[in-house]
Amino acid sequence: QVQLVESGGGLVQPGGSLRVSCAASGFTFSSYYMNWVRQAPGKGLEWVSTINTVGDSTYYADSVKGRFTISRDNAKNTLYLQMNSLKPEDTALYYCAREGPGPGMDYWGKGTLVTVSS
Repeated sequence: QVQLVESGGGLVQPGGSLRVSCAASGFTFSSYYMNWVRQAPGKGLEWVSTINTVGDSTYYADSVKGRFTISRDNAKNTLYLQMNSLKPEDTALYYCAREGPGPGMDYWGKGTLVTVSS
C-alpha cells in the first residue's frame, strides 16, 4: 500500500534553516510528481511546492519562493524540502502528497510539524 512518511520537523529560530524529508513506499516513486503542502495552526491547507518526476522542474508558492527548495532522490524514494530564512509565519504542519494520475493529490502523509519561534 502507498505510504508517505514525513520527518525532520522541529523548532527553529527565525532566520534559521531546516530540511524535512518524506519517505515513500508502495508505489513507483519515480513515476509521480510530488508535492509539499502545509497547514498553519487554525488555517487551511496551503500548497507550497511541486516537483516533476525527474526533479528538473520545480514550482513554488510566492510565499516561499527564493527561500525553499524542493528536491527528490528517486534511488532512495525520498522527497525533500530545504527551508532557509525561516519566518514565524512558516510555522505549520508540513505534508508530502503524491500527485495522482487524475487531477489533484491522491495520497498524503501524516505530516511533520515545523515551528519557527525565538
